[in-house]
Amino acid sequence: MAALGMAGAYDRAITVFSPQGRLYQVEYALETVKSGSTSVGIRVDEGVVLAVEERAHSKLQAPTYSQKIFQIDLHIGAAASGLISDARVLVDSARIYAQSYRLTYDEPPSVESVAKRIGDLMQLYTQHGGVRPFGVALLIGGSSVDGTRLFYTEPSGVVMEYKAWSIGRGAERVKEMLEATYDPKIPLEEAKRLAIRALVKSVDKIDENWMARMVVIPTDTKTYTQVPEDEVNALVEEALKSSR
Repeated sequence: MAALGMAGAYDRAITVFSPQGRLYQVEYALETVKSGSTSVGIRVDEGVVLAVEERAHSKLQAPTYSQKIFQIDLHIGAAASGLISDARVLVDSARIYAQSYRLTYDEPPSVESVAKRIGDLMQLYTQHGGVRPFGVALLIGGSSVDGTRLFYTEPSGVVMEYKAWSIGRGAERVKEMLEATYDPKIPLEEAKRLAIRALVKSVDKIDENWMARMVVIPTDTKTYTQVPEDEVNALVEEALKSSR
């Protein structure tokens, strides 16, 4: 009984390491990310693609409002998996940082600096009592003076750079596909097709409530651009036909 009591204490305390060196609340937050909807990020020479799957919960829900993909600055976007309300708070903080950076240095922030800022905030919430870790992971992509970049951040505060990556419940299937087919030299249009094929492959069933959303940040314009719904739907249909 005493052993169980000790395990429970480590389980509940965010700031206390277990004897095995684990922070259980952070691990639980990572499980929240794994159960979230799938998000994909692909970086190629011509730009960055961010794509997410979303599901309508009601016929009354506005179809144009995106819950899981966000614009941080003119040249930076983010895709989220996990607790989306937490993602919104992190993105708002990143937007404030980006605007402050512009006012201070008279230049746009780099993608890396924004990703590290979000990672720092996530890490802060792993070492204070009375708070919980953010239950979300983000793929942060963009094109700036330091080139085209794609970063991953998670509840522990880890920040890592990838050529292509996926988060959420279908991430393992997507990663297998990306490892087999990714090429940084492919055109941006082909990267869009690859992202949608990966999302389609990650789900067992696609019904009328399922939808995909996508944004691109091209290297030449360095501008966050939402891909029109009609174009995304056409890419989904193409992916479905090729998978049959």
